[in-house]
Amino acid sequence: MKKHNFNAGPSILSQYAIEETAKGVQNLNGSGLSVLEISHRSKDFSAIMDEATALLRELLDVPQDYSIAFIHGGASMQFCMIPYNFLNKKAAYLDTGAWSSKAIKEAKIFGEVDVVASSKEAVYNYIPKGWTIPADADYFHITTNNTIYGTEIKTDIDSPVPLIADTSSDILSRPMDVSKYGLIYGGAQKNIGPAGVGFAIIKNELLEKIVRPMPTMLSYKTYTENGSLYNTPSCVSIYSAMLNMRWLKNTGGVSAIYKKNIEKSELLYNEINRNKLFKTTVANEADRSIMNVTFVMNDEYKEKEADFMTYATSKGIIGIKGHRSVGGYRASIYNAMPIESIQVLVDAMKEYEAKL
Repeated sequence: MKKHNFNAGPSILSQYAIEETAKGVQNLNGSGLSVLEISHRSKDFSAIMDEATALLRELLDVPQDYSIAFIHGGASMQFCMIPYNFLNKKAAYLDTGAWSSKAIKEAKIFGEVDVVASSKEAVYNYIPKGWTIPADADYFHITTNNTIYGTEIKTDIDSPVPLIADTSSDILSRPMDVSKYGLIYGGAQKNIGPAGVGFAIIKNELLEKIVRPMPTMLSYKTYTENGSLYNTPSCVSIYSAMLNMRWLKNTGGVSAIYKKNIEKSELLYNEINRNKLFKTTVANEADRSIMNVTFVMNDEYKEKEADFMTYATSKGIIGIKGHRSVGGYRASIYNAMPIESIQVLVDAMKEYEAKL
């Protein structure tokens, strides 16, 4: 039976990336060596790193006055790297979920943190509105997509101070105006590649503001000044990410995949709205994520939640169990998720409804 992978991360990758990574693990480019064992200083890996960097720059139309780095530790390590590098007096944060909350916790170690708004009181089921970015902040931090709660900031915010965004789960899913950001970062394990590497797209002007002495491996300059090769990087993860971004380029790039992502999310949201059994956890349509669709059983059918999960599993649907803080279901429909898999889930929802 075909499996339909709705896992939140690590998550579905393009079949091209999976197949070509497997070939590289066996024999990289006919070298007789595996990508698992080549030197990160070799010509073969330099070519991989160069292509991965060039593809990310091309796909997001990254301006030339920005540097791109691949970093160990995913987004979580950068939660502390950001304030370590850039928080001198005060930083501002928008609290929209578990990951922004963790970033705030790390920032408070280094200085004053102004949380401009939070949706915590409503279990983060909306994006706060009407807040003001303090003009005296060293930077303003947002999390663009909230995987657990199914909310997303879909516009590029105008900020009077450097804008820093954790884009772990919606990077490359929609066009972005990179020039509005000081730093875009995240873990790769959704739309870029497999787990094991993080990324950072940094305005060079922001790098010049780093004044605090810090450990070598926690400085963004260490990565940008050494082409992400100061120490041994996550070679296989970067190789697979390069292949996945090559696939994205060959399928039309970010603008093309954005149209597909809208089509996929609308298909699923429309069924949730139509089906008597289900309801979305995010009432405001403008706040609903196109990457992570969260929904629950209507109150009168709550006792059927586990049974529907069993039914969905019987159809080859994997990974739709909601996070424990929200419950219900979560369908993560990243770039590599085909619309055919969304249709399988929608059909299962219709069939289960007809059974009751």
